[in-house]
Amino acid sequence: MTLDQDSWMEFRDRFVIDLGATMAAGNVVVGHRLGLYRALATGAGSPAQLAERSGTDPRYVAEWLAGQAAGGYVTYDVSTGTYSLTEEQAFAMADPDGPNLPAAFLMALGALMAEPRITDAFRTGRGMGWHEHDPDVFTGTEAFTRAAYAANLVSSWLPALDGVVNKLQAGGRVADVGCGLGASSVLLAQAYPESTIVGSDNHQLSIDLARKRAAAAGVSDRISFEVASAQTFTGTGYDLVTAFDCLHDMGDPLAAARHIRKALTPDGTWLIVEPNAGDTVADNLNPVGRMYYSASTFLCVPNGMSQPGGYALGAQAGEAAIRWVTTDAGFTRFRRAAETPFNLIYEVRR
Repeated sequence: MTLDQDSWMEFRDRFVIDLGATMAAGNVVVGHRLGLYRALATGAGSPAQLAERSGTDPRYVAEWLAGQAAGGYVTYDVSTGTYSLTEEQAFAMADPDGPNLPAAFLMALGALMAEPRITDAFRTGRGMGWHEHDPDVFTGTEAFTRAAYAANLVSSWLPALDGVVNKLQAGGRVADVGCGLGASSVLLAQAYPESTIVGSDNHQLSIDLARKRAAAAGVSDRISFEVASAQTFTGTGYDLVTAFDCLHDMGDPLAAARHIRKALTPDGTWLIVEPNAGDTVADNLNPVGRMYYSASTFLCVPNGMSQPGGYALGAQAGEAAIRWVTTDAGFTRFRRAAETPFNLIYEVRR
């Protein structure tokens, strides 16, 4: 065998980066759980000072800080031997109103705990439902996506839809399908107090937590929750139905789309939020596509294959596949209303 040394070195470097990132994921979650990022955001400090602020052991903190600095998540000052966070690092890792990037690592580590079952599923073709995963999958996903929804839903996504904001301000009826822990439902209730929201999810634990989150936010008087699938949620005459990052997870998204069409008013709107993806594999051969394909292998495709219907669209289904589902269900209007680096937002109407 004759190896191209440049190609081999390039591949080896990729391996080192990926293995380092894999191990670093655990360290991010440790820092998140122990409040190390929040403690560091209060000001620069030595390992001993950060350990004192966070009530942790200085030797562990020293090793953690060095690894974080090597990965670019923390800044090291060689002249003083102290560590700090830039404004951007603090916003990403420690700001309660920021993107909450540690939550994504929490979700990822929770998903990887299912590796033996996913490996077996490759052999058998069986599925694995979201509800069968470690609880960190649910809480991590909710915390990470909530930040994106809080930044975009009211400010840009809903205003991009034809006439929806006026309906919600006047007191519209909303069905939040696949609501998970209720982050989207709570945001809608907070922004539009005249409207009523019905959140639904097929996972009992998620609905239990959603009710607690709504009560804590003081909006439980205008939100109700039910344990139901996207094909069986109750009620009709909805002005708006929402499906946040969940249509591609369903075993039968076509049946869900048909049920949603019946639940809408004649001039109602279906808001679909999906991962940002092109229509072909070649379109998605980039860092965002890699992230989504990898997560989808452990979460989205197994969930779809665990349900009846025969679909497993996956997180990188793309616009054409989502359009096909809605058109086949009888909807006649479909358009991309907005987008972010991580999400595509579709407006669907009867």
